[in-house]
Amino acid sequence: MAQDRQPERTHALVIGAGFAGLYLLHRLRGLGIPALALEAGDGVGGTWYWNRYPGARCDVESMQYSFGFSEELQQEWSWSERFAGQPEILAYANHVADRLDLRRDIAFNTRATSAAWDEAAGCWLVETDTGRRIIASQLILATGCLSSARLPDIPGIGDFAGEIHHTGQWPHGGVDFTGQRVAVIGTGSSAIQAIPVIAKQAAQLTVFQRTPNFSIPSRNGPMTEDYAQAWKRDYPARRAAARQMRTGILYHLNPISALSVSEAERRAEYEARWAAGGTAFMAAFSDLLTNKEANDTAADFVREKIRGLVHDPEVAEILAPKNHPIGTKRICVDTAYYETFNLPHVKLVDVRRHSITRITAKGVEAGGQTHAVDSIVFATGFDAMTGTILAIDIRGQDGLSMRDAWAEGPRTHLGLMVAGFPNLFLITGPGSPSVLSNMIVSIEQHVDWVCDALAHMRHAGFSVMETTAQAQEEWVAHVNEVAHRTLYPQANSWYMGANIPGKPQLFMPYVGGVGTYRQLCDEIAAGGYPGFAFTPAEQVRAAE
Repeated sequence: MAQDRQPERTHALVIGAGFAGLYLLHRLRGLGIPALALEAGDGVGGTWYWNRYPGARCDVESMQYSFGFSEELQQEWSWSERFAGQPEILAYANHVADRLDLRRDIAFNTRATSAAWDEAAGCWLVETDTGRRIIASQLILATGCLSSARLPDIPGIGDFAGEIHHTGQWPHGGVDFTGQRVAVIGTGSSAIQAIPVIAKQAAQLTVFQRTPNFSIPSRNGPMTEDYAQAWKRDYPARRAAARQMRTGILYHLNPISALSVSEAERRAEYEARWAAGGTAFMAAFSDLLTNKEANDTAADFVREKIRGLVHDPEVAEILAPKNHPIGTKRICVDTAYYETFNLPHVKLVDVRRHSITRITAKGVEAGGQTHAVDSIVFATGFDAMTGTILAIDIRGQDGLSMRDAWAEGPRTHLGLMVAGFPNLFLITGPGSPSVLSNMIVSIEQHVDWVCDALAHMRHAGFSVMETTAQAQEEWVAHVNEVAHRTLYPQANSWYMGANIPGKPQLFMPYVGGVGTYRQLCDEIAAGGYPGFAFTPAEQVRAAE
């Protein structure tokens, strides 16, 4: 029946209505390009729509985790906290959608299931779970990097008699854990945020940790008027400076080596960063991500802090990471995470010593012991950067599937296009700074580049744009060569896809820095898009 429905047509089809999808719709409308966005949820916000777990909060300061393309938007919105929580960020996304009148171009509760390239017609046919079929000249995937929640392959999950939740798919009405025995499995970023909040409700909390993560206190607090106005008075200059930073976040980057100063000077710098809070701790010295000896000084400092915060020495040692350099897994920020393990009703289970063997009707079986619980929270992360893309059956030239094209790991040119998939653009895809950056800064840069490329095509009379296989392979090699100049590959992280059994190991984000990457992209556009091939519109029409 669905196949009988006549396809509708649009010029650009956007998948996703998070911050990337919203800005895309705004830019495309400004160019006069008809566009439609498909969104699986019933509202905008992307990751902030889905991730409603207790304590969900951004690790980039609110004054910087916001759009910079509109002076009106950044002047009229007021944040209540230094690091905004999920409800406030979602309210901001809704404000943007309403302020720019974007909802009329979004189809909610609609998930793209397949996309097939029609070579003769030079367009994409996209099918959805609602039976809606759409023909689009351009397909733009704004699907997010952390959108495909992952449950671990533990036997017996279906046998559990209580409630199971995943931090990435949290019930919109919330969950009340009052009086419950709760298990949290995983200690990544979402768990580090959720555990202190859940502990305030639960009668008993058992945390199952496989790999400890480094976390820095956020020092979150109310947004002061003086701080907000300092940013608003100087937004253009501060935004411009942030766009040239390695992470797209404006903070003081100490230009000297951690090994070039005395131990007392080094410690003073770490103490100041720890007191200030946030991810800027990793900017304490210039070589923390490139020199293992320098990195060890920072890691030792944080481990010492953990031992000072956690009263039980054995628990402190379990929580102190020792199997990866600090910062090579996503550095976390927290509010009283380590202190939570001092509470008498909070217990830590070291899964490396006492592995989880199965989930039973009554709880979690680990190390020969059953931990009886009423609810289980899986904070086990995502099939990062590729999971949501590969959930769509995407077929390019000659029927090539994206899954086959990425069988040995995701391969892109600039994280923007994939060889063999014409007129298909990725926003913050693998091979771009994406998750190593302030996502909104990277989103704006990618959307602007794609929209400028579409404007170039229209002006030059082209209807098809694609990257060459050679340019793609050169970029993949460059991404990995740059990564291996750093300590990042020493961590068994989701940056490498290591959290997904059987997923090919390839370093996915570009570590060269937001400013360097922007310059490369700008030079390619200014140079007439070397590494990309274009087909004139009349040539496509003649082939139809």
